[in-house]
Amino acid sequence: QVFTFNRVEIKVQPSFKVKNGAPMSIICHADISKNTDFQLKHNFTFFKDGKLVFMTVSDKEYARYEIPVARSSDTGDYECTVQADVKRGSSNSIYVWVAGMTKPILTADKKEVLEGEVVKLRCELPEEVPPLEFIFRKTKTNSASKEKRVPEQNQNFSEMEYYVEEGDNILQFDCFGKRQVRSGWESSQHSNKTLVTVKEPFIKPTLITRPSSNITEGDQIEFECSTVVAQMRDIEIIFQKNRTILNSIRDKKFLKYSTVATQEDTGEYLCKVEQGAVSKTTKLNVFVSELFPKPTLSASMTKLDESKDLILSCSINGVRRANFSIVRKSSSGDILLKNSRVLPIKVNVNDTGSYTCKAEVKGIIKESKPVEISVYAPVSKPTLSVVSGSPEVVLGKPLQLICHSVMGTPPITFTFYKGDEIKKNVTNDTYATFLDEDIGLNDNGGYKCDARNNHSSGVKTSNILNVTVIVPIRDASLGSVPYGEVEVGSDTAFLCSVKEGSWPIDFKFFKKTDHEVLLHEVREYSDRTIWHKKTMKRKDTGTYYCMASNRASMDVRSRPITISVILAAWQKGVIAAFVLTAMAGAGAVALWWFLRKKKKAKGPSMEMSGSALAPNLTSEKLTRQPSDGNYYSGTGYIEDNENHMKSTDESKGPDLESAEVDYTEVEVSTLDPHRAPEQKGTETVYSEIRKTNN
Repeated sequence: QVFTFNRVEIKVQPSFKVKNGAPMSIICHADISKNTDFQLKHNFTFFKDGKLVFMTVSDKEYARYEIPVARSSDTGDYECTVQADVKRGSSNSIYVWVAGMTKPILTADKKEVLEGEVVKLRCELPEEVPPLEFIFRKTKTNSASKEKRVPEQNQNFSEMEYYVEEGDNILQFDCFGKRQVRSGWESSQHSNKTLVTVKEPFIKPTLITRPSSNITEGDQIEFECSTVVAQMRDIEIIFQKNRTILNSIRDKKFLKYSTVATQEDTGEYLCKVEQGAVSKTTKLNVFVSELFPKPTLSASMTKLDESKDLILSCSINGVRRANFSIVRKSSSGDILLKNSRVLPIKVNVNDTGSYTCKAEVKGIIKESKPVEISVYAPVSKPTLSVVSGSPEVVLGKPLQLICHSVMGTPPITFTFYKGDEIKKNVTNDTYATFLDEDIGLNDNGGYKCDARNNHSSGVKTSNILNVTVIVPIRDASLGSVPYGEVEVGSDTAFLCSVKEGSWPIDFKFFKKTDHEVLLHEVREYSDRTIWHKKTMKRKDTGTYYCMASNRASMDVRSRPITISVILAAWQKGVIAAFVLTAMAGAGAVALWWFLRKKKKAKGPSMEMSGSALAPNLTSEKLTRQPSDGNYYSGTGYIEDNENHMKSTDESKGPDLESAEVDYTEVEVSTLDPHRAPEQKGTETVYSEIRKTNN
């Protein structure tokens, strides 16, 4: 039994586009070739949008998936597979469109509601499968419909609540559904229309006044606000003017409010009735005629010196008879000065303030606009000083000045001068500051300031402030006499000078060692100073520098110089004499020895021996050190000493700079030409032995 799948086909009846509610069949057919006529079991599987929807087993080579009532949810891509024995075939996919949707059903929880209540609606699409979108529509009488959209992902119905507003009468609701398909959105028919009747919980309030017209200041005016209520529960009546609540009442049908009319009572009044979320308002405009105009307060002067006379007078245009009073305003309340139209005052500084007058006619009190009175005390002579305290400034640095007047009524205007030039005007209470950032070498004085206020006495001027300009130190240098090399025991003069800088100048001399050593300091009213150092020693060899500073508080350091302390000329002469004496003694000894040998020598052999000895003697004299201690050879000392001095002078290291020099006596022997070499004599010479770290 041999068979093979040629192809698997799928098709829909009656067509790929089916009307909603009509029957629909999906047919799967397998085209199979066999070598003989035998029966096969066929397993048919139907898929919609990749999901299994139907399975069947048949001996036939085709199968049907019947949908008796097609819905829009049946729209999608269909395909099928057929399995026989171990072999399997699949069809292509086919798109089926079920046009139209079922008609939705709309229900309301109430058919009759009050204003402020809520209507709950439910729209359902039976036999439809989510996701769906529901559209609710609300239609008022003689108004256009308003829609609200609600998407539903997991159910085929949706619910919506509507708040019933003031003025709603008969409301009509309906809904419809939508589904997204390949070609766009599929919409259902509109649902049944549901009517909801709205009733008023109370009627719009009525607002009246007594008298209703021709209201004049001083008249008694009465407001009355009333309504008709269906249920006397949580009812509230509020009476207000603009945004100000004048009166209110609860669980009553009417409200009254009365007052003596003034011109300020002219305006719009509101009567508002509220019950729960329902609110209704009635407005009424009221005009109150003026009985008399506001009084006017006049002053003889508004700005005046202390101890001057001030006259305040109050008047009303067109009215002669009224009760007048003049008051002064304060934070704690009005201060009555006098019940009169006119108030004379001899003022002092404390009388500065705000004044008004009041007028009363037939119980109506009106107040004038305030008048500001300013009383001035003269300014005292200002003082000008430097903020930092000291009347000096470093060249290139800013200078801040302060001008202060102890007495005087603010505001006070301060004027700063540099020489005769006005630099700044400042208006403040008691003081002002000025920053001069342009300080030059010639700015050594000429600052002053003026102070003035509105007092008639005029301007007061400070004393002239002289400010010293401090020039900072520049370019310090150090020199010495003698320079470079100084003999032991001699004096050295160190000269420290600066190119510029204000006096006095503090000079300091330092020697540079492992740490800075201060040797000398002095204050000079000059740009230079000389320091004499007495009796130089070998330990004074080293590096020196000086430092200069003044009131600019900037230390300026010179370049260092090196001083080498060497042996004096007489010390070098002593050493040379000692060396020459030693060499002469050594030569005499050598001559004596040679003559002695020659005298003992006999014959030619002795001559040859003596001849051979001469060079050996000379060589021995240069290389051997005598062991009898009778004399001191200076040859090696001179060489060593010269080498030592040379290396010392050439190496300026820290160890040699601090080397000390000691002097000692040595005993040397001299030859007497007439006696044997055992004779001894003493001669004192000075030799230096360096003590170094090595």
